[in-house]
Amino acid sequence: MERADIGLIGLGTMGAMLALNIAEKGYRIAVWNRTGSVTEKFAATAGELASRIVPTQTLQALVEAIRPPRTIILMVPAGKVVDDQIAALRPLLDRDDLVIDAGNANFHDTDRRAAEAAIKGPRFLGMGVSGGEEGARHGPSIMGGGDKADWDRVKPVLEAISAKYQGIPCATWMGPAGAGHFVKAVHNGVEYADMQMIAEIYGLMRDGLGMGAAAIGDVFAAWNRGPLQSYLVEISAAVARATDGGKPMLDVILDKAGQKGTGRWTVIEAQHLSAPIPVIEAAVMARNVSARLEARQAGQAVFGPAPQALPQGSVTIALLEQAMIAGKILCYAQGFQMLAAASESFGWNLPLPEIAKVWRAGCIIRSSMLNDMSTALAEDPARGLMLAPFFASLLKTATPALRQVVAAGAAHGQPVPALSAGLSWFDMMRTARGTANMIQAQRDFFGAHGFERLDQPGTGLHGPWGAHMV
Repeated sequence: MERADIGLIGLGTMGAMLALNIAEKGYRIAVWNRTGSVTEKFAATAGELASRIVPTQTLQALVEAIRPPRTIILMVPAGKVVDDQIAALRPLLDRDDLVIDAGNANFHDTDRRAAEAAIKGPRFLGMGVSGGEEGARHGPSIMGGGDKADWDRVKPVLEAISAKYQGIPCATWMGPAGAGHFVKAVHNGVEYADMQMIAEIYGLMRDGLGMGAAAIGDVFAAWNRGPLQSYLVEISAAVARATDGGKPMLDVILDKAGQKGTGRWTVIEAQHLSAPIPVIEAAVMARNVSARLEARQAGQAVFGPAPQALPQGSVTIALLEQAMIAGKILCYAQGFQMLAAASESFGWNLPLPEIAKVWRAGCIIRSSMLNDMSTALAEDPARGLMLAPFFASLLKTATPALRQVVAAGAAHGQPVPALSAGLSWFDMMRTARGTANMIQAQRDFFGAHGFERLDQPGTGLHGPWGAHMV
């Protein structure tokens, strides 16, 4: 029997779709799933691609079915399952064989696994994959991390199955060890924020302007033909227009958002890196608050519902669009600043312009803005998107609308945590002299921590309150 070019373990939704994608691109693929019946059903329903799929019932059979040096992709749940799977494969594989973890791993785990692989074998890559079920089947965005030689070895397959932007594959090596999974985590953090801002705009239209779901869907559809063109705006139009038994689908969905933890990982790592990402932090907070349904119901019972109708003319659809444009730019600017901070801290040399290019197609946050972001980052990666001339011009036009929308929301009980966090960050980042001098004085008063002065050099200087220290 002809041996397979590559193997895959885990035939859940994403694994099955990725396997079909690989087979469709002309590669012979061996597959294994812990539950054997799942493997057989997958092969039996593969249609015209079945001739390129080799179903196996044991790990030994999977390994034997792949042409050496072997490459095996893991599409299994993150965490202990990955470690257990690698441990089970290790005695069956040669040191030059390659295992690729394509799940949503924490990059710290990927770093550890890469270090273990260097000692024990087999070789190892951590690979962030974004695009959901559709992306896995027809072309995801792929962010690789590990030895460059290992990436180059599987690059033809990965570029073939990836999404394409004007013919350019959305698959790139990001750096060593956990770099690929770190980039994917930041992608997911931006995704959380993008979704939250859309939800806030939806709430302003629904509760503030009294619009029905279908009309809101029409607005999103119109925005998707302009500067806000993106996958998330596109699907927001679709879900707002959808119905169930004659009712808007959105009106029957419980407002309790789920999460798998990648946004939370992004926020935690941002704190370690001292990289401010307040829009993403607000989005994670909002999901956590949404889960506290009983507490929210109790709050409404005591204080009454917060959202009030917005006064006529105080907020328009045009203002909401501009506010969304500003919020989106500020969110992405924070995400790329976090990537830059990680690149410096971990010595990764992350390719920021290439990351923007990889995100142009296939992934969940794909957006028309990313092409211009790639150009701006290539011109000056250290400058940041907020100060890039193209985006600075957009922000000068759009932030007055963001300010008006956030103010109207605050005045009328409309929660807009992500939009307001973006505005506050913007105002802090454009203020040469802020208010942290008060904090430094306080720290020196109660703890003699010292400070710097504007009128003389030196650090560790102290104020005249020494006798009053507590």
